[in-house]
Amino acid sequence: MVHSASEQVLAGLDPEQRSAVTAPAGPVCILAGAGTGKTRAITSRIAHRALSGQISPRHVLAVTFTARAAAEMRHRLTLLGAQGVQARTFHAAALRQVRYFAPRLLAGRAMPELLDSKVRLVTLAAARVGLRADRAAARDLAGEIEWAKSSLVEPADYVVSAARALRDTPHEPAKVADVFTAYEQLKRSNGVIDFEDMLRAAVWGIEEHPDVGEQVRGQYRHFVVDEYQDVNPLQQRLLDAWLGGRDDLTVVGDASQTIYSFTGATSAYLVDFPRRHRNATVVRLVRDYRSTPQVVGLANAVISQARGTEARLRLELSGQRPPGPEPDLRIFTDEPAEANAVAARCRALIDAGTPAKEIAVLFRVNAQSEAYEKALTEASVPYVVQGAERFFERAEVRQAMVALRAATRSIPGETPLPAAVVEALTAVGWSPDAPPAGGAARERWEALSALVQLSEEYAATPEVVPIGEAASVERPVTLFDFTEELARRAAQQHVPTVDGVTLASLHSAKGLEWDAVFLIGLAEGTLPTTYAKTVEQVEEERRLLYVGITRAREWLWLSYAAARSPGGRARRPSRFLPQLDRSGGTERAAGGTGPARRAERRRTQIVSCRICGATLLAGPDRKLGRCPTCPSDIDDELHERLREWRQRVAAAQKVPAYVVFTDATLIALAERRPGRSEELIAIAGIGPRKLGLYGDSVLALVGGAGVDDVCPEKTFEISS
Repeated sequence: MVHSASEQVLAGLDPEQRSAVTAPAGPVCILAGAGTGKTRAITSRIAHRALSGQISPRHVLAVTFTARAAAEMRHRLTLLGAQGVQARTFHAAALRQVRYFAPRLLAGRAMPELLDSKVRLVTLAAARVGLRADRAAARDLAGEIEWAKSSLVEPADYVVSAARALRDTPHEPAKVADVFTAYEQLKRSNGVIDFEDMLRAAVWGIEEHPDVGEQVRGQYRHFVVDEYQDVNPLQQRLLDAWLGGRDDLTVVGDASQTIYSFTGATSAYLVDFPRRHRNATVVRLVRDYRSTPQVVGLANAVISQARGTEARLRLELSGQRPPGPEPDLRIFTDEPAEANAVAARCRALIDAGTPAKEIAVLFRVNAQSEAYEKALTEASVPYVVQGAERFFERAEVRQAMVALRAATRSIPGETPLPAAVVEALTAVGWSPDAPPAGGAARERWEALSALVQLSEEYAATPEVVPIGEAASVERPVTLFDFTEELARRAAQQHVPTVDGVTLASLHSAKGLEWDAVFLIGLAEGTLPTTYAKTVEQVEEERRLLYVGITRAREWLWLSYAAARSPGGRARRPSRFLPQLDRSGGTERAAGGTGPARRAERRRTQIVSCRICGATLLAGPDRKLGRCPTCPSDIDDELHERLREWRQRVAAAQKVPAYVVFTDATLIALAERRPGRSEELIAIAGIGPRKLGLYGDSVLALVGGAGVDDVCPEKTFEISS
């Protein structure tokens, strides 16, 4: 009966998942691409081993990085019949152990209080060393302290370690080290600890107290670590302490989804796993059950260009779902046009039956959300903001709106609106110069910068004031008008929604998925961000785009605006976007007229393999309409007639044969055998001109005509 239950766990697994589940005891590394069923594989491995009697569920500790992922793991294990497994985050597991052993480790004293946030103490520590820190600056200093502690860096070593890691520090490194030192002193004097202290306490309890170590290792004998590419040195130190030299360890991860290195996370432990564990079993999961082959093909194309350490473990995914729509690549004149088009498409998807909660708009930085909040509101599309506050609910934006209202009484009314906004925001500490270092301070700067951009857009639409029955005059908008407009937008966007389109940053979208995904703002300077200075930082930006693409199950939109605001400076598309052929794309109107604007808004056609559905990038492959490795169904006899016809036409025109049609185009014709003009022009390399010159002849040949029938004594003239 037990054997039957363990066999049932294997039912429905693909060959690679089965290999992961049935791998022998010992070190196992599962390299699992996006959508390949990694959670199913690791929970099935635990259940199979437990139900077959290899291990006891109560001796298993499975750790991951979010409470949601841990809860999902526990739920699946329960359904598989493996009750009693401990599935927790690193922090929850460490906290449980430290609390349990506190009386023994602390000589009967109570465990110190655990800080919810470092910000308050960091603010006091900064003041102690003569540094004034607002909330954003304190958050950045707290983040830097977290990085140091997670990387096992002490205050005295911070300056050297930060330099080696090329940290973009919020203040001069020596000053950060002073704040770090003062923070540690304040913690001790207040009798509190932070989350990193708790992990260190768990390590210390096991390493320095043999009785504690023996009890912990007696309880936990088999370990599973999810998202192993996100482990930091402190967490790895705790894992090593738990293991105590044993090797019954299963890790699962995807180096191509390493996007949190700024927090101290490193994929080095995943990359080096086979070297650290010489007898390790390595299994690769590459069958993607989440996304259509079209989405998978584009994801493969983006990550195939990756370089660096993580690229050594790059996986080429294979889409398992039926073919779906091609990804859309759109170009717009400016960001408002882009946002309005996204909102209109969201409205259309919802009207066609896609639930709003199955749609996501993903961006690089939170400050980008404002334009989409506005556009979705005006299109009557409900939305929720994931992992951040709505734009007008952010503390810095609320403070700025108060400052702008106050400035209406002190700034002369004739001052141009953008200049008045800059002057008012300068009074609350914003500077139009380069943004400050540090993530939180930079995010605050970007949010206020977005207000300046809004003022520029608003100033470009002067108010029309009637001066008579048939006359009117334009009146420049004032700072007072602008504050009223901001209040109106804030009131519109404060309406609570239970179910809506998700607005989220690429970082906060990790681990989630939707039917339809919009990846917006894919321009140089935004993705990759201008703050990505090193090769490693640029590669992490590429992985962010890869993560974004792989969130989509079926429908994917990628877009960028040629300028941030109407008439603004031109920008280039992100270097990570594949070099797609734009000659075959159809144009979609997005406001405005003229060839230049139509070219900017052109919809780029992404061509997929007609056999396997993968995205085709190489010119010859796009002409064939299939991957070079996919089987050919060429009509050899038709191919020979096409070759002979091409030779005669080229001779008559006195041009090389490839000028008429390339070899790849002839093969595509012989494989696809078009029966109508619409099917003929769909083949890459055949445009309206060649359709007019050769279309009738080619269609006749495909229909069975002989070469002599279509060009007996005929000569072909090319019009100039």
